[in-house]
Amino acid sequence: MSRRAVPVPPLWLAHALRAQRGPVPWNAVVRGALAAGPLVAVALLAGQASAGVVAAIAAMLAGINDRPGSRRAAVGRLGVPAVAGAAGMVAGTYAGQYGGAAGLTALAAGLGLAAGCVSAIGPVASAAGTQLLVGCAVGAGMPLPEPGWLRGVLFLGGAGWLLVLRLVPPTPGAFAGDHRFDGERSAIAGVYDAVADLLGACGGPEATARRAALTAALDHAQDALAGPRLRRCAGTAPERRLHAQYAAALPLAEAATALAWAGEPVSARAAEAPRRLAAAVRGSTHTGPLPAPARSAPALRALDDALLRAAEAFDRGEGEALHTRGRTARQLLRTACGPAGREYGVRVALSFGAAAAVAQALHHAHWYWLPATAVFLVKPDLGPLASRVLCRAAGTVLGALLFAGVAAAVPRPAGLVAVVAVSGALIPVATRHFAAQTAVVTVLVLALVMIGGEPQASASRIGETLLACAIVLVVGHLPLPGERGGGVRARLAAAGGAAHAYLAQVTSGSGDRPTRWVLRREAYRTLAEARTAIAVAAAELPALARHTEGTDRLADALERLVDTVTACAVHLDDTGRLTPGHARRLDHLLAEMERADVLGLLPALAEERGRLRAVGLPLAGQGPSFGRTG
Repeated sequence: MSRRAVPVPPLWLAHALRAQRGPVPWNAVVRGALAAGPLVAVALLAGQASAGVVAAIAAMLAGINDRPGSRRAAVGRLGVPAVAGAAGMVAGTYAGQYGGAAGLTALAAGLGLAAGCVSAIGPVASAAGTQLLVGCAVGAGMPLPEPGWLRGVLFLGGAGWLLVLRLVPPTPGAFAGDHRFDGERSAIAGVYDAVADLLGACGGPEATARRAALTAALDHAQDALAGPRLRRCAGTAPERRLHAQYAAALPLAEAATALAWAGEPVSARAAEAPRRLAAAVRGSTHTGPLPAPARSAPALRALDDALLRAAEAFDRGEGEALHTRGRTARQLLRTACGPAGREYGVRVALSFGAAAAVAQALHHAHWYWLPATAVFLVKPDLGPLASRVLCRAAGTVLGALLFAGVAAAVPRPAGLVAVVAVSGALIPVATRHFAAQTAVVTVLVLALVMIGGEPQASASRIGETLLACAIVLVVGHLPLPGERGGGVRARLAAAGGAAHAYLAQVTSGSGDRPTRWVLRREAYRTLAEARTAIAVAAAELPALARHTEGTDRLADALERLVDTVTACAVHLDDTGRLTPGHARRLDHLLAEMERADVLGLLPALAEERGRLRAVGLPLAGQGPSFGRTG
């Protein structure tokens, strides 16, 4: 009796139905409840409802960016977008007052181009671009009595209040050591736990997934340490200890990756020591005696040596600052002006500018909702275009209908303030799915509109959103000059460049291990970013997904190459030579990438194969072609 095949939904639909998982971020929930709601309540008591509305909008946008991490990283993650949003609020206000419809549309298109280009730099820049445009739309269209400069100050004040809540109060249950660094300690401890998980998965089917989880943990720890120092010069003693603990994790991660590459199981004893290191980081305690693994293979010897160095670093509390990515202003500008930035900038400019023009032509009371909605819909870091449109439409309808029922039942204005507070508390949980986030934000925004003195507007909110969906769908499929999929190509090229730098350093014979660990980090990090972009592009509608076909195979080969280079580095440290198996694997992967790179994204790696063949790989039992110098 044959079984019927279960229908598999297309990727663009499956993405729309998928939600992130994880524990509830209770600290962020509490901050969300204490942010927008109290701001509005204080403003109402002072008789300045409109001022409270502006501050609450800023707090809401900051709440969307309030993700897990360290306090120092939150300064940039929340502060930079807030400054951009305040600037947009000021510019939009004066353009709306003095520029007319044509001037405002031109400003919208220009700011959209700039914001889109800058968004290609990274998540913080993308959030800043979003808030710049949302602030511009709200400033131009929302009827507020405050002058433009005061609106900007109020916007900064609202976001600043959430930032104060993020920086000052101690995290409940995290009083080990200096509570200011609880986010950093949690992130670094997560790295040691991920190392232990990878060691436990060596030789099994979960090894690849555990290695990817280790990369994500290292990325998170790197970001947690990337904010401003609390003091100048060398920083405080807790900061130096955190740097030492992060730096000590890098050789452990390298050795664990080499063991996973070998594909042979390791004893449970090998994973016990990283677990103890994770506990020491979380509790700000000494490591105590660490169980040593067997030293029967180069990677195991590297693991044992890394554990010894980690124990010494934990005891001394001193280490090198190896967390920075080291991107210069010129590199950031090149990213913004490169193919990914240009393509995204044009899409944002067309979407935001067209939405602003259509909205003004309709003469709707809440016309600014249309361009503000288009800003979120055009963002690729929120998922594929089809998924964004479906989730935005469904979330808006659900949120508007829910608010219509709530608004009819709660007293005013106290009930509406309570709705704002509850919605603010739900945002950190709702960000796991775009439709849920849209529903919560819709309820919050509609409540703020009524608090500001305007009538209930659920129906118009639905109409504006559906129109914005149509505009962004059209713009997203327009055949513009240049190649499509520029974001994926740019990230793959960056990953290839980082992999080449790592490979060249390992095969150069240099004994500079800290530099090697930094290069290895950059290679894995850029590869993870490329994989994320590829996954998003693959889940687009077929008309868009076809432009990036085959890039996943190139990323797979690139990932195997970086894993192999890591294994080679560990073996070279131990013996000064590579086995024929290592050499053949390197040559095979470089040849495979030459065949897979039909777009010519990785020319340096193609040349690297010829260089290695010319100098001769240092095979075991052969004379020295190049060797370790330290």
